Amino acid sequence: MELTEQTILRLSPNAAAAENGRKLSKKGSFSQLHRTADDSLYWADCAGSGKNPYHTSIDFSDREQPVCRCSCPSRQFPCKHCLGLMFEILAGRDFALAEVPADIAEKRAKQAARAEKKEQAATAPAKPKKPNAAAQTKRINAQLKGLDLAGQMVDDLLAAGVGTLAGANAQTYEKLAKDLGSYYLTGPQAAFARMALAARAIQRKQMDAEQGYAEVLRILIALHSTIEKSRAFLQQKLEAGQFSAEDTVLFEALGGVWRLEDLHTIGAYRENVRLVQLSFDVSLDEAKREYVERGWWLDLDTGRIDQTLNLRPLKAVKYVKADDSRFELMEVPTLYTYPGESNCRIRWDGCTSRPITAEEQTALPTLAQRDISTAVKLAKGQMKNTLLPKFYAALVGVGRIGRVGETLLLEDGAGGRIVLRDRKEDGADHACTERLAMLPEGIPAGSALFGLIFYDNADRSICLHPYSLVTQASTIRLLY
Repeated sequence: MELTEQTILRLSPNAAAAENGRKLSKKGSFSQLHRTADDSLYWADCAGSGKNPYHTSIDFSDREQPVCRCSCPSRQFPCKHCLGLMFEILAGRDFALAEVPADIAEKRAKQAARAEKKEQAATAPAKPKKPNAAAQTKRINAQLKGLDLAGQMVDDLLAAGVGTLAGANAQTYEKLAKDLGSYYLTGPQAAFARMALAARAIQRKQMDAEQGYAEVLRILIALHSTIEKSRAFLQQKLEAGQFSAEDTVLFEALGGVWRLEDLHTIGAYRENVRLVQLSFDVSLDEAKREYVERGWWLDLDTGRIDQTLNLRPLKAVKYVKADDSRFELMEVPTLYTYPGESNCRIRWDGCTSRPITAEEQTALPTLAQRDISTAVKLAKGQMKNTLLPKFYAALVGVGRIGRVGETLLLEDGAGGRIVLRDRKEDGADHACTERLAMLPEGIPAGSALFGLIFYDNADRSICLHPYSLVTQASTIRLLY
């Protein structure tokens, strides 16, 4: 990994921390700058608010995962002092040569021992943890009780009509959303919170009533299906005494949290994967009170499109490292995939990055769906599943893009067409369709368009919300 400004921004917990680090460097807060002869370690003192400076170091023993250390009390990682030291390195400051300090040499030894132990554990035969049967039985019984409560509320609302979700009734559903947290049902909990938010928006005239109640009805239908399927799923686990994680989206829909070792146990992983990020965006999930930072990734060897999700709760947003756009190719030794049919969530424990070669960039558009009808068919299959998102991420080959009247259309090489339109659910900050017209030289032949295929209730049409244009020369992002 080469240390660049983009690298520093990616390593920063947030943009403010990076800017504060830059300011420390600019105003000369650092002194006693030292480095080792092999450039694997940089360290310095940084003036703080007290009389004694903070001792800061950057250890590049692992170039892909530098270790930042600082004596300051900050709970952000890396702290602004470490980020400032990176800017000092980037600025080409004069670092005096010195031997590794004793305290850092000791920490390096401990780190190497931990890494060796971790490697030995990774190569040893996996020993799945045996679930605590008593604790799991108690948890499932609580979940079943919560599902009964949620199911009754859903049945009552369907019988009375979604128009009754207002006033004091809305408060009832807000309270239920909070109570479901005690039943380990974070999935249904979020669904009730979304319904209450929609009701509030209708009451305050922040949302069209017809549009709002249509959204509530969609959530209700999905929630009813989730409750019924989850009840049968949990009852079966209880009767069979089988408490380990299973390859099903219901596990997460009920509030389960996947660990990498669990995904490895069920075989949900691929090895030696090359990934390129097609798009990146940030949104606020008001129901869950968290920022969702989402990256869409293309597997260069299979053409699969999956997503990473970095979740930052509002109450802890300062202490959770922010994700950002990635413009390099990522080489992942072991890629873990969450259960699902397509566009699955992916994670990894370690990777290396490098620039995308011209040959690899040229190959990206060739991985696209060549005809729109195939992509739409796959999208419809996903949207019919009540447990899956109501959109489908696809890379579609471009024949041409143009207007018929006021409607912007994408046409494939065979003449198939789809409407290009912003998805309203994504919000005004995600509106980017009109930016296609801003491309100075038009769209080169052999290009592909990446975006989300969705159903627009407004005119009952299947549309594509474009996020990026992928050409043989570059990837042009319409969002971030």
